[in-house]
Amino acid sequence: MDRVRLLELVVLITAVFASGFAVGYEYRQAYNTAYPAITVKAATTTSLYQTGLLQVLLEDYRNTTGVNARFEILAKGSGEALRLLADGSACIGFVHAPSLELKFINSGSVERMAIFAYNEFVIVGPADDPADVKGAADAVDAFKRIYTAGEKGLARFVSRGDLSGTNVRELIIWNLTGLNPEGRPWYFKSAKGMAETLIMADDLRAYTLTDIGTFNSLRNQGRISGLVILLKDPKYLVNVYSLYLSKAKSCDNPVTWYVAFKLRDYVLNRGQDLIAEKFKGLFNPVRGSEGLVEKAWEELSKMGS
Repeated sequence: MDRVRLLELVVLITAVFASGFAVGYEYRQAYNTAYPAITVKAATTTSLYQTGLLQVLLEDYRNTTGVNARFEILAKGSGEALRLLADGSACIGFVHAPSLELKFINSGSVERMAIFAYNEFVIVGPADDPADVKGAADAVDAFKRIYTAGEKGLARFVSRGDLSGTNVRELIIWNLTGLNPEGRPWYFKSAKGMAETLIMADDLRAYTLTDIGTFNSLRNQGRISGLVILLKDPKYLVNVYSLYLSKAKSCDNPVTWYVAFKLRDYVLNRGQDLIAEKFKGLFNPVRGSEGLVEKAWEELSKMGS
């Protein structure tokens, strides 16, 4: 990028910041004239990818903002997505693992731009519920019951085992029980995404922890049939999705900043409407619940410390 073009874009972005990201037609035209296209690598948790939410948001962002950006999506667990952001292999990330996010924020490798959606994790399992998870007081009690039933040969549990946001939450809950399922014959690891893990649990008639969005999506598609939701828990199982920007040198340029800050503005405004309209029952827009969801994120970020 030559110095003249860089200066032009810096001036453009300064104007955008000053206008509170209310980018008008003239700004979009200036951007697209100087820079007709840009490819940005975006790391995302698998739940956003497998449900189709991220693809819908990014396509609508391109169509409605005039920003001519192509996104190369890297669907990973939240842990891997954050590592990709930290080393600059991706510049934008969508994750749901507050305790991991806090570590990367504190290391100075990422910047949290927005909480844009939330739903909940749920414990699912076979309808006959041999561990009596339905009778549990909370998620910690439920995991204790699964452990006891597993030791008696009555239950199985499938873990993602991939340091995804879901797996991190699972490990936090196991830690709170004071029990360690690692290596037990009833404890399986899929090392795959949420959809594949649910299908494996369905085949094994096993328990697992899942985000409700992926579970409902697979149920609606008829891809799983033997699993039911057995427990919800507003304390331990709130699931918060956040947008991040990498602070790596490879992402430190005005073009990427422009795309990222416009994306933040989009997901907190028009994107909220799309989440509510097209993904009802899978995800909730954060609008109207910002304070409660932020508080939930702060509490969850401390659980892994």
